[in-house]
Amino acid sequence: MPELPEVRALAERLDGLLSRSRLERVVALQFSALKTVEPPPESLVGMALRGVGRRGKYLVLDFGGPRLLIHLSQGGRVDVEDPPKATRPRGGVVRFLFHGRPSLLVKEFGTERKAGWWVLGEGDEGPLAALGPEPGSPEFARLILEGSDGRRVHTLLRDQRTVAGIGRGYADDILHRARLSPYSQLGALDESERRTLLDSVREVLTDAVEVERRRIGGLPTKIGDHFTVHRRHGEPCPRCGDDLRRVSYESHEVTYCPSCQTGGKVLADRRLSRLIR
Repeated sequence: MPELPEVRALAERLDGLLSRSRLERVVALQFSALKTVEPPPESLVGMALRGVGRRGKYLVLDFGGPRLLIHLSQGGRVDVEDPPKATRPRGGVVRFLFHGRPSLLVKEFGTERKAGWWVLGEGDEGPLAALGPEPGSPEFARLILEGSDGRRVHTLLRDQRTVAGIGRGYADDILHRARLSPYSQLGALDESERRTLLDSVREVLTDAVEVERRRIGGLPTKIGDHFTVHRRHGEPCPRCGDDLRRVSYESHEVTYCPSCQTGGKVLADRRLSRLIR
């Protein structure tokens, strides 16, 4: 799933390509993906795009009051079409056409259809209202340094109501850099571990944004090839050389290094444990 670094760098590219242009047409290719009724998408036609930004994992297209949100979910991607196209590609979600600029196609890969878009009237926060603070905010820093949350840090980092923009991939890499077990609980961390965790969040995301800024155009099918440990189980740990391991859940998996993060302990793979029972 595209996370904060991918969406931030994408927003920067789209801002440079489309900002100050007028929206000419909106073509819905997958009608269930539109999550709002009022105002209708047609109400944005003819309006100038003030800029493209990001909040959490959402792309935010600002039309000077009204806004258009795009969430790519697991398999959503973005094509910048230059010249603009009129095809109906497989997995197409929605296409936005701008006067004198490339068109923007949101598409989706795989069988799940969870990518969505919203048209918000002025002052309406829509799904943004449920998001927690950004990882670089003072509010998030206070949570990490002073909070007593009893949840596992990996769970906390992925909860968009707690902190917006981090998913499974960067949560794995953050805990690896911080040398913390995937099962670490925030409330049990000492002051030094909390400071290291906060620094790791900022360092991992900053490094990833810089890598993502090397892309051009939209967001391709393959992303996340620069993860340090995420989805690299069985490979050597880049820090100590031990084999990276994983804990598998029904909907996701967690990758970690036993030597760097769990004191040499190999955590039980929940998928294998269910098979044994």
